[in-house]
Amino acid sequence: MASMERSTTKQPLLSNTLKLFMFAMVLANIAGNMYGVLLPLYLKDLNASVVQVGLFFTLARIIPLALQILGGWISDTLGRLRSIAIGSIAGVFSYIGLILAPTWQWVLAGEGLGAMTRSLVGPSFSAFIAEQSTEETRARVFGITTTIFMVCVVIGPPLGGWLAGAYGFKFMLLCSGLLYTVATIVRVGMARVAARQSEVKTEKLSILGLRAKLGGVAVLALAGGVVTWILITDGVRDIAFSMSFTLMPLYLDEIGGMTIQQIGLLDAVFGIFHMITTIPAGWLADKKGERVAIVLGFLLESVAVVAILQVNSFAGYSLAWALFGVGEGLMSPAYQSLISKAVPERLRGTAFGFLHSSLGLFSLPAPAIGGQLWERFSPRAPFTLTAVVAFVTTIPAWFKFKLSKNDKVFETQKAPVKE
Repeated sequence: MASMERSTTKQPLLSNTLKLFMFAMVLANIAGNMYGVLLPLYLKDLNASVVQVGLFFTLARIIPLALQILGGWISDTLGRLRSIAIGSIAGVFSYIGLILAPTWQWVLAGEGLGAMTRSLVGPSFSAFIAEQSTEETRARVFGITTTIFMVCVVIGPPLGGWLAGAYGFKFMLLCSGLLYTVATIVRVGMARVAARQSEVKTEKLSILGLRAKLGGVAVLALAGGVVTWILITDGVRDIAFSMSFTLMPLYLDEIGGMTIQQIGLLDAVFGIFHMITTIPAGWLADKKGERVAIVLGFLLESVAVVAILQVNSFAGYSLAWALFGVGEGLMSPAYQSLISKAVPERLRGTAFGFLHSSLGLFSLPAPAIGGQLWERFSPRAPFTLTAVVAFVTTIPAWFKFKLSKNDKVFETQKAPVKE
């Protein structure tokens, strides 16, 4: 009887390994969020113009294009935790470049190493979580981990804004770098344990292995299923949002009259509403389908962008950022769950890297275009275009963001590869 009770006991949604993984991820991303939202203002502090800020973000996107795919391949081949550890070590050096940069052009060097970090960590993050869950609970697990992850957005930007406002950008970056170093130590420790235990890979890095995985992902992208439509829809959305949101801190500073501290607090508002949405959003995606949550998120984001153009106070901007938080909170677990179901396990890291790289390629010139729209027409022009695109893309999302016969064929072709 006792054994029967034990066998029917539900397993916790988050394993101990996943809890430690998320702890390190939170530390690292509190550090990243301390300066990420303020980076355009840091560039302005280093005498960059609005057009130069747009050019900076365009140039900064070039490096990750190839690295995202390579990072996903390394993740699939060497293991998720070891890929994250390697990327984190590069991240420590990226902070050195950011802190020592004498001009805005030199910040690109630090961002180059930061791109290496994100390329190795990003694809591994979602793939690792997917492999720590079952298909029936996947969206809920993504919802819980995304809620935990959003602690970074609640804490990081206000802390970074306060430190930058009170002590300057360099001191803020130094504090951020120290926090990131602690996270790196934890990640390296996890990778060392994984190398001795469960995450041992029999594959070796090779050109043939890379070609095979890229070929598999390319077939998925061209099959006309979910992956194809995510590439098309998100490509258009990424162009639109990159035109405006890389300039958002400048808009809030120059048009909205917000202080550095207030800009940091707005991201905290976003994080709070994102956090309280992701867990019910995961439940909604598991029960009603991922596309329901995604389409609702698209609609709320379009409303939020329109709200930005109508308000002129901190309270008004806070409402807009709350809408962004709810919209992103609805979309995030559903997106990750849908992609992980449409992609075989052996290709997940490469697929996440491929998607990020493809979207980055689509939106590569977008920040520079946004800067030109700002200068030639008005600061509101790129945001207006973003709002229109966010609304229109709800149509293909509703009709195409569901597993098709092609997706199900690929899902049954999983290779029995275990980490």
